[in-house]
Amino acid sequence: MAATTYLFSCPPSIRSSLSIQTLPPATTITPSRSSPPRLISNLPIRQPDSLRRLLRLAGEQRDRALGQALHAVITKAHYQHDHTRLLNSLITTYLKLGELSDALQVIDEMPFPDVASFTSIISYYAKFGMENEVFSLFARMRQMDINPNEFSFVALVTNCIRQFNFQFGCQVHAFALKTHYSNCTYVSNALIGMYVRCGHVDSALQVFGEMPERDVSSWNAAILGMVEECRYAEAFELFDAMGADGTYGDRFTLSTLLNAAAESFTGGEGEAIHAYALKIGLDLDLSVGNALIDLYTKFGRMEDLLYIFDRMHVRDVISWTAILNGFMEFGLVESAIDFFNKMPEKNHISYNVVLAGFCKNGHGTDGLDFFHQILGDEVEISDFTITSLVKACTLASDMKKTEQIHGFIIKSGCKPGAWIDSALVNMFAKCGRMEDALKIFEQQSDEKTSCITWTSLIHAYGRDGQPDEALTLFCRMMKREIFLNIDELALATILGVCGTLGFFNFGKQIKSTAIKLGFLCELGVSNAIVSLFAKCGYLKDAVLFFNQMPEHDIISWNTLINACLLFRLGDEAISMWNEMENCDMMPDSISYVLIISACKYTSSRSISIQNCERLFYSMSISHNIQAGPEHYAAMVDVLSFWGCFDKAEQLIESMPFKPDAYIWRSLLDGCRLKSDHKRGRRVVQRILALEPQDPFTYILMSNLYSASGRWHCSEKLREEMRSKGLRKNPARSWITDRNGLHSFFCRDKSHPQYKDIYGALDILILECMKAGYEPDTSYVLHEVEEYQKRDFLFYHSARLAVTYGIIMSQSQTVRVVKNVRLCGDCHVFLKFASFVTCREILLRDSTGFHIFKEGKCSCGDRW
Repeated sequence: MAATTYLFSCPPSIRSSLSIQTLPPATTITPSRSSPPRLISNLPIRQPDSLRRLLRLAGEQRDRALGQALHAVITKAHYQHDHTRLLNSLITTYLKLGELSDALQVIDEMPFPDVASFTSIISYYAKFGMENEVFSLFARMRQMDINPNEFSFVALVTNCIRQFNFQFGCQVHAFALKTHYSNCTYVSNALIGMYVRCGHVDSALQVFGEMPERDVSSWNAAILGMVEECRYAEAFELFDAMGADGTYGDRFTLSTLLNAAAESFTGGEGEAIHAYALKIGLDLDLSVGNALIDLYTKFGRMEDLLYIFDRMHVRDVISWTAILNGFMEFGLVESAIDFFNKMPEKNHISYNVVLAGFCKNGHGTDGLDFFHQILGDEVEISDFTITSLVKACTLASDMKKTEQIHGFIIKSGCKPGAWIDSALVNMFAKCGRMEDALKIFEQQSDEKTSCITWTSLIHAYGRDGQPDEALTLFCRMMKREIFLNIDELALATILGVCGTLGFFNFGKQIKSTAIKLGFLCELGVSNAIVSLFAKCGYLKDAVLFFNQMPEHDIISWNTLINACLLFRLGDEAISMWNEMENCDMMPDSISYVLIISACKYTSSRSISIQNCERLFYSMSISHNIQAGPEHYAAMVDVLSFWGCFDKAEQLIESMPFKPDAYIWRSLLDGCRLKSDHKRGRRVVQRILALEPQDPFTYILMSNLYSASGRWHCSEKLREEMRSKGLRKNPARSWITDRNGLHSFFCRDKSHPQYKDIYGALDILILECMKAGYEPDTSYVLHEVEEYQKRDFLFYHSARLAVTYGIIMSQSQTVRVVKNVRLCGDCHVFLKFASFVTCREILLRDSTGFHIFKEGKCSCGDRW
């Protein structure tokens, strides 16, 4: 009866905990409606230990009423010996309940607060990032001549970690040295964490080296510091030293090192850590399992991921999302969607993985459709979501959708950021809305314009074949402070643009900047430099720089093989491929596209076709790479280049998917080269059916009408194209020298020295005619008089740029870039021009390099 009365008079949240207590037989308690403090004061729990247990219980059960009741009992009792300890327990209880003001009231009223009193509240302040309060309370504690203990130091250092306060952290370290608390393992561990967090890893290692005793947390903090600084090899060396010291790694050690193996692309180290996890029985741990899935996403097969996933006893949303990401990384989009629908738990990251996966695999339209599901499921939308949405719209290349997406971003109140703005710039540029791209860029202030946005717009101008705009923007960027903080990704992007546009002098400046900032050893930057040399016509320098690189990845080899393709050196490209295989470098999908394309430029027709077919059919067997549209297009290109049209068409008919316009264009290019007009007209009809809105298709059909003399149909088609707002980039050629960029269109007179250029070109044309040059007016697809056709031919952009180079360049070699394929008559003329002027003319068009020397061209008149 007594026990029952006690339970019903107690707060409900602790009845179950107190029901096991039995009261002494002599004690009788009658039911009462008194307040909890009075009830508790009548109970036999006035011993300090009992009060501390109840205070702990109040904190665990989040029972504020009980805590206040116990506070009243302690205040009324006036304990002489344990009063401070009880009040410290009360402070801890209030802090657990989130009642900071009550905890402060207790410490303010304490007659003799001690180090534990202050440390509890300092820890609370540090946990919630209240830096000023930490300083204030610590100063008050020192004014009362209370010395900190090891827990105080840990709390202070924790505050520095959360606030990135390196200066105060150093002061705390000095104070810890003075008071000899730096020898405490807990304090040293916290100091290591502080130095790592603030980017001073060497100082962290110094603390680690001076520790008299270390535990597993000490080793973990040091290893994490190495990984944070991308010093992966040293991280694995530390792990080896940890084992030699007799300390076993825990789940944190293993997950950190597995992430390091994934980031550093060291599969062997990752497998060694996996074996260690198996040895000590942590391979089925949740965090270790998740890290293993991430590792094998980069190095393994989908079967490896599923094997690890199936063995895990406990899985969380991170595990499920990691497998989902694996499906997307391996290109198994349909399997990823099936897996996503079966997931027992999803978060916004899971949805983002699907949306980003659609973009990664080129499924722009599916990505846009999935975004409707995200909205329907009321999933949290982050900057990453918006960026992926914009990328999906970019892939879809739908002008109307771009307007809708932009409107949604504005209407949703999404704050503009570097990643979103750069994605929008890229989207507008790819969809032909360069004015809108520039508008977004110009709306940002200099302080908010990030390096990403600058490089996105420069890259867009480069891809769109607008060298003047790219160069102007590049010069503006170099004058800004942001250029001093440029990162390796932006450097690689700008180097790529310099290579694409042939800006070799500016590319050399960027290379110098990379050396100055210490980024030359970054693989992305080194690969971009190889590409720069090759695309600017310096193949030997590209090969030399490649050989000097300390390491290579598959992108390095792909870049070098592509360099050989630019110079139409098929045999050299195949030699590079063989060397790559000897280095045990695994080719990727792009590698096969390049090496198949190289078979166009080998010395023997029969061997080329055999190699091409062998490579095409072996890639799925040798490297588990399934042939995609780009591989079929490359194969068709090679077969049609060598005149094997029947084989090419049979290959198209046997494709496991519907051929796209790019594949048909590859066949059409062969028809053009071999003058197979009948087959060409049939192929054009296929392209028109697939891409009726593509400007290239209209121009193609218009040129066919013009070539057959149907001028009226040609003009009508061009008028229809203009009415629909479709446009193609006009033919443009440019040359760079010390004075900058000199760009020319057909019959262009905008250059300040155009009179000198035209006069020199007229003389050059006469000299070439004396040497045997005969203009071929069939390349003029306009209904004009014969003399007008000659006028069109004589002043094509490539001739204007080459003439400028001949009269102004001090170099023996004239280097010109053209944004479209060089016309046949200009090709003949430049061969004569190289002979007449005794100059080497190196011209890069959309197909690769033409090296005109002594009246001959390196392409062998096949381009």
